[in-house]
Amino acid sequence: MAKRVRVRAPELVGKGGWINTGGRELDLAGLRGRIAIVDFWTFCCVNCLHVLDELRELERKHRDTVVVIGVHSPKFVHEAEHQAVVDAVERYGVEHPVLDDPELATWKQYAVRAWPTLVVIDPEGYVVAQHAGEGHVHAIERLVTELEAEHEAKGTLRRGDGPYVAPEPEPTVLRFPGKVLLLPSGNFLVSDTTRHQLVELEADGETVVRRIGQGSRGSTDSTSVRSRFNEPQGLALLPDGSVVVADTVSHAIRRFDPESGRTTTLAGTGYQWMQGDAVSGPAREVNLSSPWDVAWWHGKVWIAMAGIHQLWAYDPADGTVSVIAGTSNEGLVDGPGAEAWFAQPSGLAVSADGDRLWLADSETSALRWVDRDGAVHTAVGTGLFDFGHRDGAAEQALLQHPLGVTALPDGSVAISDTYNHALRRYDPATGEVTTLATDLREPSGAVLAGDDIVVVESARHRLTRLRLPEEAVQVASVAHRTQRAATEVAPGKLRLDVIFQAPAGQKLDTRYGPSTRLLVSATPPELLLAGEGAGTDLSRTLELDPSVPQGVLHVSAMAASCDDDPANEYPACHVHQQDWGVPVRLTEGGADRLPLVLAGMDAGTEGGTDDGAEPQAP
Repeated sequence: MAKRVRVRAPELVGKGGWINTGGRELDLAGLRGRIAIVDFWTFCCVNCLHVLDELRELERKHRDTVVVIGVHSPKFVHEAEHQAVVDAVERYGVEHPVLDDPELATWKQYAVRAWPTLVVIDPEGYVVAQHAGEGHVHAIERLVTELEAEHEAKGTLRRGDGPYVAPEPEPTVLRFPGKVLLLPSGNFLVSDTTRHQLVELEADGETVVRRIGQGSRGSTDSTSVRSRFNEPQGLALLPDGSVVVADTVSHAIRRFDPESGRTTTLAGTGYQWMQGDAVSGPAREVNLSSPWDVAWWHGKVWIAMAGIHQLWAYDPADGTVSVIAGTSNEGLVDGPGAEAWFAQPSGLAVSADGDRLWLADSETSALRWVDRDGAVHTAVGTGLFDFGHRDGAAEQALLQHPLGVTALPDGSVAISDTYNHALRRYDPATGEVTTLATDLREPSGAVLAGDDIVVVESARHRLTRLRLPEEAVQVASVAHRTQRAATEVAPGKLRLDVIFQAPAGQKLDTRYGPSTRLLVSATPPELLLAGEGAGTDLSRTLELDPSVPQGVLHVSAMAASCDDDPANEYPACHVHQQDWGVPVRLTEGGADRLPLVLAGMDAGTEGGTDDGAEPQAP
């Protein structure tokens, strides 16, 4: 076996402390003998949630040799609250230790630049691989198998139970509910996300009528008692009285019939959409990616496809699905649907007059809308890194990761401003944003019920009924930027290197042309004098305008690799993809090279081996 390049792993430290360890503090010394997979994540990030799901099977298969350690590294201010991290760990069924790192101390020590990033540490405490983005677990499992054999032979592998300690379950009626729907009967239907069920409640919003689903992860079409869901979210009423369900982690659109109690699947294969997959076709034959909300508009079910930053639609007339808007690049760009950029669209609502489809674009902290011609517009929000709680004129108002929108009868829209724990209102007639209510714990959706609005308080595990006030609540204005520090780079020429090393036993797939793709843009666009656009080389020289002091480089990279076995006529192939938003500050003496690791180790900073110096991980 070839000698593997290794660098000493920095210690795992975080001011928030450890979760899922029964109060025990962990360190790298205590993990010696085990293979550690460190998952840098933040709970707003849908790609991070995908990786949590990818890791479940690996954790199960290698439970006596592998310890997965989550390092929660916040993007939004709310995500730096310890209780919010504790809630997220339960909400998403995280069954491994998590280090709460609100000040990004460990993130900085490992020089991480993207959510999610996975780092593999061998049983002797050395970093042996780093992967940014999702879709890498197949490569990590192959590496784990190699490390098990290598360290078993050396006598440095220690098998046994891991340090995970499950929390005590809480006896609440709902557990981190997602969305709510008013049924024609006057009852409420709630997606009880963490318990993988739908729950019908009486008009009081508290009394349980019935639970739909077994309450365990799955995607089973059957009766109310036997059906299964996987973290369901969005709900929408269809003209025939049935309910369409965004079954998020099943990557499927389901239909629930309140009369018969049966659940069927309308769209999705159960597999997550990846680059290169079909973007239209028979609904049951096309992969989807984390559908988060649904709405009935113009004879179709519109789908907020949070996992790939797009809007799709299901057409019941011919049983097909297709992309309606979004390029799959993450950001905030308006215009015709085919050119628009979204960032985790998570809430949909049709305006009272039917002319607009309102959209909560969570990662850009934006309220957006689609017109009848399919063009995309932004009402509130500026981009991926600006957020806060500020009322007033829409062009300067701020939200913080909203997940829901509710159309109001007067043509305005209520916004479930999730990370501000508030209900906000935008009025197109005046262009003003106001606050309707505060002290709502992570509101994620709402529905009108007579003169009231019923809000899903997700982190309080309940529905809360509010009378719509005639005057807005006044709150102090707060503005934030993502707390990730900007990278200091030199003005002028900057070498961008995306690091990709095909996993062991694989090679780049060049059967049909180049197997790599690199897309670069900037906010503001004036930051880039040269180097913008798409290409196939993973390295590129950019030219930065010295007169623009700071901005964000948007980098999207893709590489396809296949099994390297000439005897295999149908090799297994995998697509590796990641989007980076890198805040940069132009400084004389700043770096002239920007390495971004997609998969592998950056040769420019590796430098150390197991018998030499021990630099920190790249």
